[in-house]
This record gives sequence, structure tokens and C-alpha cells, in this order.
Amino acid sequence: MKKIAVAFTFFFLWVSNVQAQTQFFAGKTIRIIVGLPAGDVYDIYARILAEHMGKYIPGNPNIIVQNMPGASTMTAANYVYNVAKPDGLTFASFLPALYFDQLIGRKEVQFDWAKFTWLGSFERSYNLLYMRADAPYKTIHDVTKTSDPAKCGSTGTGGLAHAFMLLLNEAIGAKYPVP
Repeated sequence: MKKIAVAFTFFFLWVSNVQAQTQFFAGKTIRIIVGLPAGDVYDIYARILAEHMGKYIPGNPNIIVQNMPGASTMTAANYVYNVAKPDGLTFASFLPALYFDQLIGRKEVQFDWAKFTWLGSFERSYNLLYMRADAPYKTIHDVTKTSDPAKCGSTGTGGLAHAFMLLLNEAIGAKYPVP
């Protein structure tokens, strides 16, 4: 009898929780703010998610994607942190290395990365550092010993390539020129 009472208690708590969620999301719209332009891979991921996610959320809310490119997704991060209501109806997609900008104290950062809640990732990525075969650098140690720094490209200061160069400069004494 005691097991049945416990089972009914958990069942009714679960049902009341589902009903509360259904009432909250019913008739509402969830926005996914993407910090990159339409057509970018992060935009495509968000649109695929938006197309299918609503049917798995109680109340079946509408889900839309809003692109907010600028400053390697910092514009979107600042918007979500300072303007969007913290009501569970706004998600965001930022470049993963954006937190480096807060760590190095960039004045444009108007958010506290630790106060964002991570929900998941669409992909796992690995970083490679490579150079042309005819470059004077054959090992990473050559990059640290040179008086003529190797050049490296990046999509912006919030991008992973930029952060990786800063990390290599700090950690092993590489001499990549980075802004």
C-alpha cells in the first residue's frame, strides 16, 4: 500500500509539472538569437532546431530564428544579456570562444559569461594549427624561437582562432601578432 501511495504521489507531481509547463509555453514564441548572418552554419543549425523543437516542448510553442550578426557574436551576447527578458523564451547561439573576450577584459563585453546557461552543442570541433610546407617554421618550437613572427588569420577577436593564438602566445611564448 505504501508503494502505491508513493507511486501516485510521484505521478501527480509529474502531471502537475507537465500541466504547468504546457500552460506556460502554450501560445508563446521562443526566439533563437543567432550571432551570425543568415546562411552561416550556426544559422542553419538554429533553423533545423526551430523546425523540430517545438513539438517536444509542452504547449508546442512557435520557435523563430533571429539573426543578429556583429563583432563575432558579441552583439548578440550583449543583447541577450542586457535586453532580452530572462523568461525562458530566448535562446542564443554564440561562437564558443566568445568568453575569451571577457577574460581578457575587452571593453565591448557587456555580459557575464558565467551567468549564461549552456544547453548543448550542435557539433564537436577540433582545432588544428598548420602552415605551408615552404614556411620557415617546421615545429611549434620554431614559432616560439623566431624573431620574425608567423602570421595567422582569424575571423575576428571573438573567434576561436584569435583566442587560440592568444593562448599559444601566453602559454608557450609563441609570437603571433594578435590585436
